Amino acid sequence: MSDSPAPRIPTIDLRPWIDGDPDTRAEIARTVDDALQTAGFLLVTGHGVDPALRSGIREAARTFFRLPVDVKQPYTAKVGGRGWLGPGAEANGYSEGTQTPPDLKESLTFATHEHFEDPVVDAEWAAPNVWPAQVPELRELCEEYLARMADLEKELLSLLGEALGLDADFFSKHMDHPTYGFNINWYPGTEVVGEPQPGQFRIGPHTDFGTVTILDRQAGKGGLQVYTDPADGGVGWEDAPFDPDAFTINIGDLMARWTGDRWRSGRHRVLPPPADAPAEELMSLVYFGECTPGTLVESLPAPVGRVAYEPVDSHTYLRAKLDSITVA
Repeated sequence: MSDSPAPRIPTIDLRPWIDGDPDTRAEIARTVDDALQTAGFLLVTGHGVDPALRSGIREAARTFFRLPVDVKQPYTAKVGGRGWLGPGAEANGYSEGTQTPPDLKESLTFATHEHFEDPVVDAEWAAPNVWPAQVPELRELCEEYLARMADLEKELLSLLGEALGLDADFFSKHMDHPTYGFNINWYPGTEVVGEPQPGQFRIGPHTDFGTVTILDRQAGKGGLQVYTDPADGGVGWEDAPFDPDAFTINIGDLMARWTGDRWRSGRHRVLPPPADAPAEELMSLVYFGECTPGTLVESLPAPVGRVAYEPVDSHTYLRAKLDSITVA
């Protein structure tokens, strides 16, 4: 057996998790627990999501993003809404107090549209999605993808519950009617965004806000970086590992609070277009799995949890975080 340390961001194959014997499942659960205590990230394979579906979404979304600004403008949305987030709409570094210039990206953003019993909740979290008429094929592709993400999130939540020695439904029972979000992030080259300002990123340094993020990304020189704290044996910023077949999974602030900071909300950023490849274009599909509105997130006690946070309403917390990254 090798004495080399386990990778900070391991790859988990879901097939032996789903079909394996108890010893195999226990080993996978331990690997997940260890990884989420350090970087807060995993790579996941064996998920069964067709790569053609992912590339189809990218192709359709690219058609939209390449349209003239005046054609995209009617689809303008607020952060956390449904529609188009144009250049300069977000600065994710604001959420951690880092004063960066606005992020160098555009996004198409969608979210749950299934109604809730409370009209106030409906108005805030269940507005109709806005599908661009110029790319009619995008809706069917995204709706199929979101159905697959819901299934994958349920499996991941079961894994996370068991990784903490809890019931498999410990987290998933709070997400029977979730307010998921879905962003298609477009990172064009400098011919679109111009030369980056000092301290400007495609997405500034931040942690995600909610429970679990499922990211389908592309490799690039101006791609994803993950931060691990040198004070805890980390290395600072480093390029995230990439596998074209894998989803990149990270937990957000609410999940970190839920575990009493046993698990880390994975700090990350997306680098600006690189000087030696200024025309580089990347696109990410980002699914944010969230709780059912009204969920009270309370820190798990010791020995699982290590810090006892004040309980928070999941969606009061999320709205404040979304507002914090909005560029006025």
